[in-house]
Amino acid sequence: MRLRALLAAAVLTITTAPAALAAPDVAHGTDVPPGQFGFVAKIAMTKIPRPDGSTYSSYCTGALVAPGWVVTTGHCFHDAHRKRVAGKVPYPTLVTLGLVDEAIESGVARKATEVLQAKENDVALIKLDTPVTTVTPLTVNRVLPKIGQQLTLAGWGSLTAKNPVPVTRMQQGTVQVATVAPTTIGVRGAAPSITTSACTYDSGAPYFVPEGKSGALVSIEATGPDCPHAGIETTSRADVIADWIATRTG
Repeated sequence: MRLRALLAAAVLTITTAPAALAAPDVAHGTDVPPGQFGFVAKIAMTKIPRPDGSTYSSYCTGALVAPGWVVTTGHCFHDAHRKRVAGKVPYPTLVTLGLVDEAIESGVARKATEVLQAKENDVALIKLDTPVTTVTPLTVNRVLPKIGQQLTLAGWGSLTAKNPVPVTRMQQGTVQVATVAPTTIGVRGAAPSITTSACTYDSGAPYFVPEGKSGALVSIEATGPDCPHAGIETTSRADVIADWIATRTG
């Protein structure tokens, strides 16, 4: 399974994991200004199993949608054969929110305790051991996305698919909805470049419409071409699972 990165921001698999399993990030994006997008979560995972019994470490991105819950890509949580799993978190997972620059901020860290997998698309909810009350969660969009609609992408992934490494400064970019399918939407880079795109270590990154201190979650990063690219990125629609998220998060 190939995962890719978002705009040079979010993250999935680090250097100890096979390159083919890397997740998306934000390539050809820009630095997120201080104090913005604290709801974007950096998800660090260790001791992820391989079929041969060895383990590796990895990252994903996510977004806070309730004080005790973060939404991300479902394939971030799997068994040794890459099959998505639900229930108790399958490996140690640390979720960090409320920061933009790791060089000067520590953010708010929580352990993930439980994983819920959506049936409709490649999305998971992860429960935090303690609610986060200092960060405003994203609301979940309930309206059908439209062709041409512009969305913000933010994450912690790599800037390139070649020898990828997670960034330490959150990145952002603007994309435009290019296709709409029953459970997914396809997006293309819009600004600062047509090659602004998800990249390695960005699986689960949010695509949203900013609103005040927070915003409305429209979709979640799933997969796409090697970054940076000017092609279509596949993302999971949030509106089709809005009721599921509301029910599970209370």
